[in-house]
Amino acid sequence: MSLYTLANPLPEITDPIVVAAFDGWVDAGSAATAVLDVLADGGRTVATFDTDALFDYRARRPTLEIRDGRLASLEWPSLTVRHNRFGAQDLLLLTGAEPDFRWHELSRDMLQLLQSLNVRGWISVGAIPAGVPHARPVPILGTESELGLLRGGVTAGPTGLMRVPSAALSMLEMTAGEAGIPAVGYFAQIPHYVTGPYALGSLELLRTLERHLGIDLPRGDLIEESGRLRLRLDAAVAADETTRTYVERLEAMVDEARQPAGEDLIGEIEKFLREGRGTDAS
Repeated sequence: MSLYTLANPLPEITDPIVVAAFDGWVDAGSAATAVLDVLADGGRTVATFDTDALFDYRARRPTLEIRDGRLASLEWPSLTVRHNRFGAQDLLLLTGAEPDFRWHELSRDMLQLLQSLNVRGWISVGAIPAGVPHARPVPILGTESELGLLRGGVTAGPTGLMRVPSAALSMLEMTAGEAGIPAVGYFAQIPHYVTGPYALGSLELLRTLERHLGIDLPRGDLIEESGRLRLRLDAAVAADETTRTYVERLEAMVDEARQPAGEDLIGEIEKFLREGRGTDAS
């Protein structure tokens, strides 16, 4: 049996592009899923996935709402595809909790869904912690199934070979690309010293999507949230000398268009985190 159920009736969809983001892994500061929340707002559901088959509820427990001592409701983790049209472009917004189980089946069924809906492109959106300062433009790393698919000045990288734990999002991006569907990924680098939602990263990911698609997209409250976040982070960093010195060093590296050696940066990040430093973005 398929892991997904199609809505009936389906909305009218023409040459759609999938934009996908899952929470948890490769969603630092919830920057990517916040973008999908904005884009999916008001959209129609196209497909829902079998949560009992995909999630470990002990690791990803449903949220229980208790009202005046009465068990009122449960909010379960979900994985859905919604449709919205922006200008002449149909988008399918795939978002929700990253599945725990049955990745091979998910890959097979997702490809079936993409082909049945005549999907002509796949865009992964994610965010990763990095040694970057909040007071500089958010860097975006790219992945692509074929050379030349990335747009808006984003290049594929980093160069060289990397071995990292995979996200389900990356697995599905590979599935699309191997099936001949042009697939790219845009990943914001989020300051590792920041905790909580990072609207600055969300806003830059949204702008990157606009450049890739060549259309205007809604921003929700991201502009206002980014402004408030920048003010809070500036104040928090200024109040702590150690954090201020560290962030100033990161800023200098960006201004000089250089990055620290990988081993040096990892050592500095580990030392910084051991000392319990961190700036709350919430």
